Amino acid sequence: MRSTRLPGKVLADLGGASALARVVNRTRRSSLVTQVVVATSTILADEAIVNESASLDVPCFRGSEDDVLDRYYQAARYYAAESVVRITADCPVLDPGLLDELISAFLNTACDYGSNALPPRYPRGLGAEIFTGEALSRAWQNANQAYQRVHVTPYFYQNTHLFRLLCVVGKTDHSHHRWTLDTAEDLALIRSIYSRFQNRDDFSWEEVLELVEREPQLSKINCHVLQKQLQEC
Repeated sequence: MRSTRLPGKVLADLGGASALARVVNRTRRSSLVTQVVVATSTILADEAIVNESASLDVPCFRGSEDDVLDRYYQAARYYAAESVVRITADCPVLDPGLLDELISAFLNTACDYGSNALPPRYPRGLGAEIFTGEALSRAWQNANQAYQRVHVTPYFYQNTHLFRLLCVVGKTDHSHHRWTLDTAEDLALIRSIYSRFQNRDDFSWEEVLELVEREPQLSKINCHVLQKQLQEC
């Protein structure tokens, strides 16, 4: 709730439902995700997220605001997760088909960590990560830089000699598209996307790609917003 560029963004209205509700609903459409948990902080402002989670009938775990790695670790322990899929709540256009593709590839290989955003080829906002509970425990024990704790996963891909990494990326580079929610311009674009689909949330990422290619003025809404660069595997 205390986002600096767009406060309260995860509860912003997207065609009659909150951004968090859209993320939860789309994640639930994955055929391989067995349980969805909202992991938020213990600060008073995030009580609103706890209430929204209750209305969505989704479990909510509360942990550190700044040490998000610890929050993930404690949540994984509480729910006895063998593997954890990490999805950020500012990605209301995430695609359950891409989630299943990543999870399936991960389950069929002997890897510790997997991502579909290293290197980034899908539009920003479709990224997901998966890692074993054992690997999460090692990262939790050894990550000692503040940014490694707040961003959860850098310790994995910065220590390729310690972890077996899997990168599942698209064949075509669409990373110039930005479908994540971090600014007022992002919110305007995502609201436009939802409105084009009659405010349903069962559309695919390919349908969104067709939309923005058919209506290029949509991408101009937030084209000036800088995207963060991710380190490649």
